[in-house]
Amino acid sequence: MQNSTQITFVILTAYTDVGHVKYFYFIILLALYVCIIFANVFLISIIYMDRALHEPMYLFLCSLCVNELYGSIGLFPCLLTNLISNNHDIHLTYCYLQMFCLYTYGTVEFCNLAIMSYDRYLSICYPLQYNNIMTLNRVGILIVFAWLFSFGQFAVNLSLSVRLQLCGNIMEKVWCDNYLLVRQSCSDTTVVNIYGLCITVVVITVPLVLILYSYIRIFKITFRSSNSSNKKSLNTCVPHIVSLLNFCIGCSFEIFQGRVLKLNMPPTLRIIIAVYFLMIPPLVNPVMFGLKLTKIRNASNKFFQRVILLKFRTSNKTNNMYA
Repeated sequence: MQNSTQITFVILTAYTDVGHVKYFYFIILLALYVCIIFANVFLISIIYMDRALHEPMYLFLCSLCVNELYGSIGLFPCLLTNLISNNHDIHLTYCYLQMFCLYTYGTVEFCNLAIMSYDRYLSICYPLQYNNIMTLNRVGILIVFAWLFSFGQFAVNLSLSVRLQLCGNIMEKVWCDNYLLVRQSCSDTTVVNIYGLCITVVVITVPLVLILYSYIRIFKITFRSSNSSNKKSLNTCVPHIVSLLNFCIGCSFEIFQGRVLKLNMPPTLRIIIAVYFLMIPPLVNPVMFGLKLTKIRNASNKFFQRVILLKFRTSNKTNNMYA
């Protein structure tokens, strides 16, 4: 057994030797990363520039997009570097940082989606009181709470994990997993296990209850009412429901195959499942909301029209100078 003082790096063994095909995977993942950055930055910019989008629903969406960028930064640079490298070691300090980033990304994502479902519930079930209830100050408080709660709860978890004496440094993953790190400890892990279990129950149960309550009330009032405005309001929930299911399914795959069921499956499929909730939601969410929400589509069209008009005017000025 190695002593914890000798362990300064972690070996990620899920990277398989695929020869020159790794460069093809690298190009695909790099293109995916660029698309994620472009889609989320574009949506954030549209919401920031258009004052008509300075409403609670779009501000929560902006927070969601910021979180997508945050989580992608925690995954892709390390993933791309290790993919084309023959050395799959990662320094223990960076491993802790990556765990903090990816775990808080997941918690912020779920909290944001829960808050967005509650916002839709207020908007559809209490339309007359909505503006008085969901003020910009309360929107800010909810967004800040989602981030601070996520950072705070895992900071405690990580501080407990850092104190553990490690007797192993091998992870069958392409990213650092706190669960696997704790399992390789030769110290007493009772406290960190109890805390981890309690905080996991809270992080999953509270947002899930809020989401279920919100949508049960939304569906009840929508299907009982013949008001067409309620039906239109329900359409604004579609991208949120798709994003929610996409994220929850990805997380469930990762949790159940790696920790509960211990399924035997091909290494490539295991890797895809492990990174699904970190790769697909950051790409699908901005596209889904951008396509389904009318105000964002209109704001995007205005933006492109201004860009085309500006380019046309610049081109005309250049031609006149040389005429």
